Amino acid sequence: MIESVGLLGVVIGIIVLLFIMLYFIPIGLWFSALVSGVQISLLQLFLMRFRKVPPGVIVRALIEGTKAGVPLNRDALEAHFLAGGHVARVVHALVSASKANIDLSFNMATAIDLAGRDVFEAVQMSVNPKVINTPPVTAVSKDGIQLIAKARVTVRANIKQLVGGAGEETVLARVGEGIVSSIGSSHSHKSVLENPDFISRVVLEKGLDAGTAFEILSIDIADIDIGKNIGAALQMDQAEADKNIAQAKAEERRSMAVALEQEMIAKAQEMKAKVIEAEAKIPLAIAEAFRNGHLGVMDYMKYKNIIADTAMRDSIAGEEKKTT
Repeated sequence: MIESVGLLGVVIGIIVLLFIMLYFIPIGLWFSALVSGVQISLLQLFLMRFRKVPPGVIVRALIEGTKAGVPLNRDALEAHFLAGGHVARVVHALVSASKANIDLSFNMATAIDLAGRDVFEAVQMSVNPKVINTPPVTAVSKDGIQLIAKARVTVRANIKQLVGGAGEETVLARVGEGIVSSIGSSHSHKSVLENPDFISRVVLEKGLDAGTAFEILSIDIADIDIGKNIGAALQMDQAEADKNIAQAKAEERRSMAVALEQEMIAKAQEMKAKVIEAEAKIPLAIAEAFRNGHLGVMDYMKYKNIIADTAMRDSIAGEEKKTT
């Protein structure tokens, strides 16, 4: 019983030791590289584990490059992996570029990959151009009619500009700016609708792909819709604004007239108050004249007769006005 348990432990130990050896010394991977014509030693595969580099990634990349006739360096592939790059993507791009006769060096491919761009997709785009649909671009011609245009931009990746070049957003922004400029310079929206290729020619002549990671092959206007009559709307807004200004000025003049009228009424009331105040002093003056002997009884009677006669005349004049 003890002997069988010991034998089982030995077998398990041998299996674990064999597993560890096969993990650190991938004999199967080494054999695959050997039959594929890749010269790499078991020692190098063993040391890759300590350098935190997966041997399978490097060996498969070397096998793919060897079969495609693309020379690759093991140390360069390890360095790119340790730098955070995608080894498989770079090798795929190099193989595709070689088959398509595109000039792409290993250093350029790794630089593009480390810059955050998909180098394999870039090579594919160089072979098969990509079509980018622009969002609706709104512009106004000189006759005030709003036009809404959509365009399809056919671009091809510019390998040399992938590092440091602007992306799709810049291309779309420049194309939109060119469409707005070309429509805005047109005298009539009808000419734009009749010749939409005019927009394409004007936009292409601007060299919009300068400094970008793409080469613009063509710009095709897919659709043009008529929007609002901006000119008429602006005229209506201007007329409404002029009306509001005129109303404000009229209200200002009316307020000034009301204020002037109120001022004149106040002055009239002030003058009337002064007259009433002066009339209130007349009896005092008459009494003072009596005391001083400057006014006699007959004079006072004449004064009263004059007042009565004046009141009668005013009464007669008022009645005549009523009858008329």
